Amino acid sequence: MTSTAANSSIDIASRALVLIGSEPITSFDTASTEALVAANMYEDTVRATLSSARWRFATEQAVLNQLTEVPTGRFDIAHQLPSNLLILHGITTNDRLIEYTVYGDKVFSDSTTQDVLIADYTFRATEDTWPSYFSLAVEYALASIFATSIARDDGLMQVMEAKGQLLMAKARNLDSQQQTTRKLSTSRFITNRRS
Repeated sequence: MTSTAANSSIDIASRALVLIGSEPITSFDTASTEALVAANMYEDTVRATLSSARWRFATEQAVLNQLTEVPTGRFDIAHQLPSNLLILHGITTNDRLIEYTVYGDKVFSDSTTQDVLIADYTFRATEDTWPSYFSLAVEYALASIFATSIARDDGLMQVMEAKGQLLMAKARNLDSQQQTTRKLSTSRFITNRRS
């Protein structure tokens, strides 16, 4: 048997089950305890993990659609947020960050009707686009849940949770390298030191 990349929800849930010594599943719809727990815990775990950091592979930009309905108070204009948004990181117009507040699936601001608002946000990336470091971290996050709900072993849960946290920290570190390294501006420090 040759190991392959985990590129589906079933693959990832099955590997998490194997980590706790359980049988893998072939579907979330089978009558087994493993499938029942995996079906109920998988999506929330994934969404929470994607929302826990600004993952470069799950970050997107979108032009926001202006709504005709205006906010009731305090703000001048409303825009519709993207339907696949998990976490909003910022809104810009003309490459400048603007102040905003999220209300449900809308964002309110004091921009004008001529402004084009662009949102930077985390979306629900599909498993086939996840880097291996993220897949492995999610597998251990699920394994810690499965250790309690399926294996009923608190010691195993603690081991899986500790390993999962370590892998998540490594995954954040690797993922943060997916952009240009920012240079520290030292000019202010040098000016102050010379004065």
